[in-house]
Amino acid sequence: VQLAETGGGSVKAGGSLSLSCTTSGLEFAYAVGWFRQAPGKEREFVASVSWISGNTFYSDSAEGRFTISRNTAKNAVSLQMTGLKTQDTAVYYCAAKSGGGYSRSRNDWTYWGQGTQVAVSS
Repeated sequence: VQLAETGGGSVKAGGSLSLSCTTSGLEFAYAVGWFRQAPGKEREFVASVSWISGNTFYSDSAEGRFTISRNTAKNAVSLQMTGLKTQDTAVYYCAAKSGGGYSRSRNDWTYWGQGTQVAVSS
């Protein structure tokens, strides 16, 4: 299984960025999600999508500002981020797990990408 993130970068507060995660090797029912880790903080759940149902889940901080979507033809998941805040600055990781269920716990996610940096300045 491989997960490859693209996107990220630097933006001013209030701006938008889009992240993409291309997956390979995943089979059957699974979920793909995004986590992030700011310096000195724990890795935290941002959003996820169940591959078969398309059901989406968001953290409280992402709800209403971020949108996760999947492209089944390209085996890709994107995270569209709008209204970015300085506190959104972090390394964003794509993750995947077997089963399409929802989980905020990083321990439930088996596969991880290398991460991509998002920096939001004031």
